[in-house]
Amino acid sequence: MRVPRPWAMPSGRLTLPGRGLALATAVLAVTAGCSAPAPAPVKPKSAKATATMCGTTRTAANVPVNIQVKRGQVSCRTALKVERAYAAAIIAGKAPGSGGGGPVLVNGWTCEGFTTPVVLQTGQASKCVRGGNEILAILPAPA
Repeated sequence: MRVPRPWAMPSGRLTLPGRGLALATAVLAVTAGCSAPAPAPVKPKSAKATATMCGTTRTAANVPVNIQVKRGQVSCRTALKVERAYAAAIIAGKAPGSGGGGPVLVNGWTCEGFTTPVVLQTGQASKCVRGGNEILAILPAPA
């Protein structure tokens, strides 16, 4: 695995390209010697980005995905429960079609996997919807 080299800025600061705020936060926490409990759900401050990050679970193919509430008022506990139930339904063969991409009714939610081109373009593996609520399963960014 190739480790990115730090870049020297004109100000003398070192940065790692493409790592952003997450890296800065991690470095700050390590250098401060902090140890914190698991983070609470985060609501982005941007008016356009209204998703709530809820945590991680795994798909039916055992691939880790980040779960987020994209629209509506859904607790993270419910979002994770629905996504886990969706994976279990696919494993149990309850999804129509080959590969389990077709819509599946799970606890009152309609869940569906995205096609490979959509997954490659957006990172979104699946979504579950009920009324105006939407939950997304998103592949983590490559390291």
